[in-house]
Order: sequence, then structure tokens, then C-alpha cells
Amino acid sequence: MDEQRPLYDVVTSQLVMDEASMGDPDAAARRLATLDGIPVLPVNPDAATVADEIIRRSMMPPSARIDALHVATAALAGVEYLLTQNCTHIANARELPRVYRLLDELGLSGMLICTPIEFLGGDDDDT
Repeated sequence: MDEQRPLYDVVTSQLVMDEASMGDPDAAARRLATLDGIPVLPVNPDAATVADEIIRRSMMPPSARIDALHVATAALAGVEYLLTQNCTHIANARELPRVYRLLDELGLSGMLICTPIEFLGGDDDDT
């Protein structure tokens, strides 16, 4: 993934920074080192409203509010690709069409949510 980073305008959010700093201190230090130097998106006060709508429409459960905030923050910032390894709530193929429809309805269309392997392809990719 590091070799691909220069090809894109990579950003993160304070939500990611907060999550990366949790847990085992050594692991947290490694995660934060990976994020070092990546611009952090500004906090958007509308993110809570968008996240609440994702939950209200049962696209994610209330217990996954932080995941809904990840989607809302990225969409409001105009992020083109939201990469995540969270397939339970964020990159959930059953819910993504509904999430995309909601974002379109809110004037926030154009973001693709996927896992890094979906974005970059596999090791046996011919391209």
C-alpha cells in the first residue's frame, strides 16, 4: 500500500487517529506511525446529522455510530475512495447500495467505499 500512496491524495480523519491510538501501546504506535504525515480532514459539524440518518434508516446499528461517522466524514469532505477493512458495517455489500442512495439524496454522491484489496487488486492481478 505504501508504494501506492504517492499516486493519490491520501487523507485521514481524527476518528481514524483516535481509533489508531487505542489498544496495545506498541501496536498503537505502529498504527500512528503509518498515519504520520497524512493530512487530517477538518471536523465537519454536519457529520453527526449524516451519521444519524444512516443509523435511522437501519443501514448500520446504533452500536456502529463511529462507523457511520467515518462514512459521513469522508462523504462530506468529498473523498473519492473510502478504504476500510470493516466489512461488517462500512464495506457491507448488502447495505452499500442503500448508503450510496442516501448519500446521493443528500448531495454527497461520488464516493466509492471498498476494501484495500478491492481497490488495489490481488497479487495475481495482470495489470
